[in-house]
Amino acid sequence: MERKSSYGVIDCDQNRKEVMVRTGGMNDKASRKTYTFDMVFGPSAKQIEVYRSVVCPILDEVIMGYNCTVFAYGQTGTGKTFTMEGERSPDEQFTWEEDPLAGIIPRTLHQIFEKLSENGTEFSVKVSLLEIYNEELFDLLSPTEDVSERLQLFDDPRNKRGVVVKGLEEVTVHNKDEVYQILERGAAKRRTASTLMNAYSSRSHSVFSVTIHMKEITLEGEELVKIGKLNLVDLAGSENIGRSGAVDKRAREAGNINQSLLTLGRVITALVEKRPHVPYRESKLTRILQDSLGGRTKTSIIATVSPSSSNLEETLSTLEYASRAKNIMNKPEVNQKLTKRTLIKEYTEEIERLKRDLAATRDKHGVYLSSENYESMVAQITAHEEQITEYNDKIAIMEEELKKVTELFVDSKARLEQCTADLDEKQQRLEETSRDLQETKVKLSEEEFICSELSSVQETLYDTAGQVQARSCNAPRRRIYLDSVPLHHRFLSSLCATPQRREFVYPRQLVKSRRRSELLESLRRQQEELQAAMEAEEEEELEDEDKQSQTDPDSLEDDLSTCNESLATEPSFIDENLVFNESKRVPFFKKKKGKKETKIPSRSKVSENEAESTPQRSRLPLRCQN
Repeated sequence: MERKSSYGVIDCDQNRKEVMVRTGGMNDKASRKTYTFDMVFGPSAKQIEVYRSVVCPILDEVIMGYNCTVFAYGQTGTGKTFTMEGERSPDEQFTWEEDPLAGIIPRTLHQIFEKLSENGTEFSVKVSLLEIYNEELFDLLSPTEDVSERLQLFDDPRNKRGVVVKGLEEVTVHNKDEVYQILERGAAKRRTASTLMNAYSSRSHSVFSVTIHMKEITLEGEELVKIGKLNLVDLAGSENIGRSGAVDKRAREAGNINQSLLTLGRVITALVEKRPHVPYRESKLTRILQDSLGGRTKTSIIATVSPSSSNLEETLSTLEYASRAKNIMNKPEVNQKLTKRTLIKEYTEEIERLKRDLAATRDKHGVYLSSENYESMVAQITAHEEQITEYNDKIAIMEEELKKVTELFVDSKARLEQCTADLDEKQQRLEETSRDLQETKVKLSEEEFICSELSSVQETLYDTAGQVQARSCNAPRRRIYLDSVPLHHRFLSSLCATPQRREFVYPRQLVKSRRRSELLESLRRQQEELQAAMEAEEEEELEDEDKQSQTDPDSLEDDLSTCNESLATEPSFIDENLVFNESKRVPFFKKKKGKKETKIPSRSKVSENEAESTPQRSRLPLRCQN
């Protein structure tokens, strides 16, 4: 019985499909845990709502030929058995949709008959009811009244993850009215007991199986048999032995129940974490549900919880298990359709085997053993089969790991080949870059040499221009008509006043790809243009001076002497890069017998003192143009 001082700790949000549990107390609203599921039902939910949301979609899959499972899991006294089996209403005229107390099992069988009858196909429905009590298997639909007959569990040779219960009775259901009779017969044999937690506590797990055989006819007229199976599992509730008041036999029952549920929890955890080994064989329950958990079966879990604060620990445990089980990935497969001949052949072989066993027993021609030796042999065979199955599972796991390692190796090899190809390509590009760098260095050295030569020429030009400007500023206004000496003055004036002055810039702004010969040729062309311009100006000035000299012959002698003195100290201008015609001498006039005479004197270098006193011309950038 729940404590009187307990309070509700669960809030259900059906729209958001969330269950919120208050873990810190009645007044603590901050401490909450929220769990999200595919569907959430509150305390006022009806049986029909649960059935339509959970079982109806699965039932269509069963008719299509799939194996499906629905099992209820939760604390004792939370309504698992009522959800799965329900109760029969006093008014038996209710349909499965109208009966408010009917559980999942009767509603399922009623709807199966309705659906298959509407389709108009031939079908047969067989049911079985298996009980797992203290890790032993019992048949609740056995025709005998002896409920102590234990059944044996074997692996299904046709299904790797399936099991076969030897001797389990399958009862054919002819119509929906027989459903409640079958359930009542099974419920009468199922073990229940009263505890402090539940007056009708189930002390065992039950598995209600529905097998449907449906006949189909192909386009070629061949008859096929389609098989669908539905397992409806009602698990015994987990309970606290101290709180339930279970002692002696009931305590052992509770211990076995909790042990099997604990194994179920470990199986769920191993499947969620994708561990290589899943402990199916540690419990009969998990071995039966092996195909339903991580196998070829479509599975739905109904988790039932108590809203009371006194059951908070069990409620949280149930919600944690259900939340983890939601992450299990099954791989459903439709059952193989059997032809009518194949099915008849299987039945015939089974009948022949049973006949041989019966004849050997009647005629005593077979091998007879004591029951102890026979049970020992059966136990050894079972153990060997289990070991073989485990080894097969390990082999399958190792093969899967080997496959993954092989895929990783192939992937790594492909990436290595790609990296090698990229490395070769980058190495080739590096070599090409090195060659380009070497060629660039050679070009750079050539250009630096050209720049240095041009810089030296520029310095010489600027020095000469400065000296000529200084002399032109100190000389008298009257000039003597000469042939080549005024070249310095004309060159200076052309640099300062003519447009050719702007045709020079610093050599570092030259295009790098230009060759040395092209630059020198351009410089020579510009020099010739400058020289031609200066000669033209000289001719004009000579004409002007000639006119002036004719009117003032006496002053010419004074100018002549002054010019001779300046020419005696004037430097020669020679440069091997810039071609100035040094062979042209500057003409001057010398009076001889009253006549003017032209003579070319030799020029000497400027004295060092005069050169130092000569003001320097401000240096302007030079630019060479093609």
